[in-house]
Amino acid sequence: MKTIHIAGIVGSLRQKSYNKWALQAAAHELPAGAELEIISIADLPMYNQDLEEAGDPAVVQAFKEKLREADAVLIATPEYNYSVPGVLKNALDWASRPTGKSVLTGKPVAIMGASYGPYGTVRAQMSLRQSLGYINAFSLNKPDVFITYADQKFAADGDLRDVKTREQIRALLEALVEWTRLLAR
Repeated sequence: MKTIHIAGIVGSLRQKSYNKWALQAAAHELPAGAELEIISIADLPMYNQDLEEAGDPAVVQAFKEKLREADAVLIATPEYNYSVPGVLKNALDWASRPTGKSVLTGKPVAIMGASYGPYGTVRAQMSLRQSLGYINAFSLNKPDVFITYADQKFAADGDLRDVKTREQIRALLEALVEWTRLLAR
């Protein structure tokens, strides 16, 4: 059976981001026959149609190529002001261009998120699903992974200590791999 290559995107630029740590934990919870590559969005310039019309900058081309090559995408997003961080929205804006030719169109995408609070990025994930729907990415609806009170679930070195959260991430990855295989038929 073909290995499912998952591109991981962290919606935060923080060095000690709980969402970065969640993606790193996901790399240890992958089902057999899957691999995860975390793709940085830190160096993407702010989307500007003038840049696009002049030809995507090399960093944008490389980002799009990584997404194009992936069988599926896993996004870990924090929640800023009831929505996704600007840096993640910017990455999606680049990935969605040119209009009608997004590298995410038809791509299976799973979402998870971690936050300090009791809602675990519920609103950010809803906002993200709206953007993904417009570009016709196939967002996996269940299972949900809302990592609440993340400061209590991760050690200072980024190790995910919470067993239940590890199980939720594993279930999400299993569903993403199964769904990716189903859509590939």
